[in-house]
Amino acid sequence: MSGVSLAVAPGSEPGKTTMLASSGEPKPVLTNQHQRTSPSGVMGSLRVIELQLVAFIMVFSVSGLVPLLDLIFPAFASAYILALSKLSFPAHASTRMVIPELFQGGRFFRIYVILGTTVGLFLPLAYVLGGFARGDDHAVRSATPHLFLLSFQILTENIISGLSLFSPPVRALVPLIYTVRRIFVILDWVQDVWANKTLPVNAAAKDAAWFWFGRTLAVANMAYFSMNLFCFLIPRFLPRAFERYFNERDEIRMKMSEDRRDASCQRTVDKKTD
Repeated sequence: MSGVSLAVAPGSEPGKTTMLASSGEPKPVLTNQHQRTSPSGVMGSLRVIELQLVAFIMVFSVSGLVPLLDLIFPAFASAYILALSKLSFPAHASTRMVIPELFQGGRFFRIYVILGTTVGLFLPLAYVLGGFARGDDHAVRSATPHLFLLSFQILTENIISGLSLFSPPVRALVPLIYTVRRIFVILDWVQDVWANKTLPVNAAAKDAAWFWFGRTLAVANMAYFSMNLFCFLIPRFLPRAFERYFNERDEIRMKMSEDRRDASCQRTVDKKTD
């Protein structure tokens, strides 16, 4: 998961925790069974969370601060995800009424997710807003593409994780696809603040603090999401999603085989009786 979904998870019921990888990254989502099935619960979630993310996306899109490639990437990713869900990994009919948990973690994992929320979402957003307030266009342009893609990722994850039409592999691939792209975007961010921006010799203390805050934040995002990709998503999260998917498929096939065997035996018994 993306490590930021904890902060933007849909409305919840205390005491019920579910790990859904829809944040490129793992995320604990407090779930409410009524909200999963009730239209009012879904609409409430859309109003509070998805619409806020849509507002972020629209602002970033019309600001001219997001490169064209990053603007069209969510459309490509969404089309590819839909194609996978229809052609390669369709949801099993018997599991469409249930949204299974893909990953469960303990206290350390929750701390890890909260750290990702802070480093990946809250601090970059504060950095962009601070750049606007200080008139630092360079800072705004450097961090905005990351926030744009992250907002799209969280929006996609929240929608897909609430729909049983999408199988576990498809849900797991969403954070993987977006995280891979965002790592390249963060690399550009690191280059911008470390190679293309310099601190004046006679800079004030607050300007120096702002300068090093931007540099540190870019490196922290690079470190966190690289670790998330190579230490969690690829080696742990994705295999578990595929394992869950193929186990469900095998169970369904076994059940169908048993049903056919029982039906055949029943027909044989009926013929002997006649």
